[in-house]
Amino acid sequence: MAQAPILTVTLNPALDLSTATDEVRADLKLRCDKPVVDPGGGGINVSRAIKILGGASTAMVALGGATGARMAEMLKAQGLSVIRMTAPGETRQSLAVTDRATGGQYRFVMPGPEWHMSNVGDAMAAIAEAARGGGWVVVSGSNPPGVAPGFEQMLTVRLKDGRAKLLVDTSGAALLALAGSSIPVDVLRMDSHEAEELAGRPLPLRTDSADFAAGLVRNGAAKAVIVARGADGSVIAGPDGAWHAEAARVSVVSAVGAGDSFVAGFVLAMARTWPVEEALAYGTAAASAAVMTPATELCHADDVEHFYTQRVITRL
Repeated sequence: MAQAPILTVTLNPALDLSTATDEVRADLKLRCDKPVVDPGGGGINVSRAIKILGGASTAMVALGGATGARMAEMLKAQGLSVIRMTAPGETRQSLAVTDRATGGQYRFVMPGPEWHMSNVGDAMAAIAEAARGGGWVVVSGSNPPGVAPGFEQMLTVRLKDGRAKLLVDTSGAALLALAGSSIPVDVLRMDSHEAEELAGRPLPLRTDSADFAAGLVRNGAAKAVIVARGADGSVIAGPDGAWHAEAARVSVVSAVGAGDSFVAGFVLAMARTWPVEEALAYGTAAASAAVMTPATELCHADDVEHFYTQRVITRL
């Protein structure tokens, strides 16, 4: 199926280790299962999920040290097209531990290597060079230490000449800077908790999320804003109005990777020139499929297609 080029960007990847133990308790040696090891980081996961869904993308990843070399080999083994940037230090590791007694999952996330201005400039130039006209660039995941808020706005300016569209899924100070910016990215995604923090109030209804998203669009933060509402699906506000796509009713095994699967489904559909409401529904189907899988495993294509055929889309 024809699609526009997609470039995913991961500045702060992580080698994800997932394991389980009988009970998580302080001051004890916790005997854990053999860990499952996956290459992780928002953009990497988006590229992995795009491949699962039958699409194509190029993953630009900043890697360093022995852990980075290990991740590069894993990405190659998974058949991903990779552009490797050199990170200024050792690639981080992250650990997820499931407590079998409670079913709870504890996630330990390291900060990653410190970046300097020269590293940021090199990354900006590399992304602009790799972006393709008429395509999409996805910046997903946290920024590493030293990358100041405003990176995504600067990247928006750099990409204007190449006419690539920019989708950003980030958090913390970077999201706060984007929300207050007048340099609009093409699509900005966040979850309900992040939206409520930005709004300074609860957003209990779908229309509340949509109104908040529309306000960010009016203020120039983005041309379209997506708010993920967990089990209540996702809403989008933009030039084509406001829409809601329902999530499938499934048993949640692990929420890890659901947001990245959503982004993969949404951007792949947009790259195939689907209407935005259908792209929202396809992303929501991918997120629903992802929560059914354990640990860092992403969505399954058959589940995504099944949920998409049962989509419920509403104009708000």
